[in-house]
Amino acid sequence: MDQLRKWDLTEHPAAYKLVTEGDSAFLVEEERAIDLVRRPGQEVIYSLADVFASFENMQGRTVADFRRPRPHLEVKENRLGGWPTIQGTRVPYDAVAKLVAGGVAPAEVHRFYPTVEISGAADAADFHQEVVQIGGRAA
Repeated sequence: MDQLRKWDLTEHPAAYKLVTEGDSAFLVEEERAIDLVRRPGQEVIYSLADVFASFENMQGRTVADFRRPRPHLEVKENRLGGWPTIQGTRVPYDAVAKLVAGGVAPAEVHRFYPTVEISGAADAADFHQEVVQIGGRAA
């Protein structure tokens, strides 16, 4: 609270959003967050939402939005710790991608994972190819 007093805050305290992370607390405003404890006054430049959002890399390639990497894949923070899964399932995208890479056609993935549709299997394989390329390894 002492750090909050140092800022010229003119609104009622309930108007401000405070979040904690480890041993610090942050005052969160529209596009920024200010550290109040560990490094008082230090502004946070990026949030994880910014990091996972789509962007253009230095080679001019658009990197996938890791919050919604493909139309039939989804990322939910409470599902498998935020790991990408096939839409509407708890099936990890990489488990399906490994099947496809091993020679199982997307149309046959349902034999192993009955809830996975062809479109989800194809998106998993496609996303896996992009992840491997970004990681610098050959597919």
